[in-house]
Amino acid sequence: MSVDTETPLPPARLTYGRHTWKEVSFLLANLPFALGGFVYVAVSVLLGVGLSVTVIGLPLLALGLAGARGLGRAERSRARGLLAVRVEEPSPLPRRHGFLPWLWTALKDPVAWRTVLYMFIRLPWGIVTFTVTLVSLIVLWPVLPFVARGLANADRAMVRGLLSPSDELERRIAELETDRGVVVDTAAADLRRIERDLHDGAQARLVALAMGLGLAKEKLLEDPEAAAAMVDEAHGEVKLALQELRDLARGIHPAVLTDRGLDAALSSIAARCTVPVKVTVDLTERPAEAIEGIAYFTVSELLQNVSKHARARSASVEVWRREDRLLLQVRDDGRGGARLDGGTGMAGLAERLGAVDGLFVLDSPEGGPTTVTAELPWRARAKA
Repeated sequence: MSVDTETPLPPARLTYGRHTWKEVSFLLANLPFALGGFVYVAVSVLLGVGLSVTVIGLPLLALGLAGARGLGRAERSRARGLLAVRVEEPSPLPRRHGFLPWLWTALKDPVAWRTVLYMFIRLPWGIVTFTVTLVSLIVLWPVLPFVARGLANADRAMVRGLLSPSDELERRIAELETDRGVVVDTAAADLRRIERDLHDGAQARLVALAMGLGLAKEKLLEDPEAAAAMVDEAHGEVKLALQELRDLARGIHPAVLTDRGLDAALSSIAARCTVPVKVTVDLTERPAEAIEGIAYFTVSELLQNVSKHARARSASVEVWRREDRLLLQVRDDGRGGARLDGGTGMAGLAERLGAVDGLFVLDSPEGGPTTVTAELPWRARAKA
């Protein structure tokens, strides 16, 4: 193979495309942005640190750190628009009730402190990038794309290193903080429900029973027949009170679930559904009690929805294990159209499952069928 040494190679060309001009714009804007950020940090954060020995120092520092988060958000947006840096937004701070919990959360916010460090570094770097870019525009025009790319890459690394979420752990901690709040709210709502059911149901019935027996005692000698009728009526009230207490206990944690596991417990729920339900449980061992309970109440609420809203002719429940996940699926051939925001409790179920690192998937087109698939983490049952 021969090479024509007389034909000259095409000359090297330097391109000035839109990406180059975006990088140049970013670099020239570094100085005013860096100057504003440095002034903010110096005034608010450093002032808060300096006054930390006084009453207003720590609150002022917390507010300054909250503002630093806003500056970081603006810098991430600028980097996305001009440098095409895809950096996820850090998780928001968890909400805290009360002044001291809010103050402590704000003061130990790692996102805000990294943004403060970023703003300190940016001032000298902004001076360097502004000066070098401006000189390149005037004097070093032929190599401007190379200069802009090199400086912009340093900016990209800085944004990724200091303004991105620190790691997956930080995001996961924030999610767990939110999930813990959901669990606490759910538990409080359940306790209020139990208290209301006891007050309006069994307690009221037992009070009426005590009054009836007291009247029967007074009439025992005067009118034995009337006293016997009252005792008979009280006997009926006792039966109703016992049934209400059994129903309440079943709502807390049914005995059949404790004694015989999910298969028997779900079959018991299915028997109370208004449509025929086929139950299939394929488990070689029982999961942890907490996971078993969540699975039970999830299926219970879904079958209640089938009875109340689906207008179905049949339904099915399947439960199985796949590696380290417990899966359950509830199907019905009803009218469909169920939504997470439809007022049928689906959103609450999704929140409860999410609070224990579970998943909730709803597929319910108009006209049906409806399929709900839920996943829970598999945890081994503690040995007795």
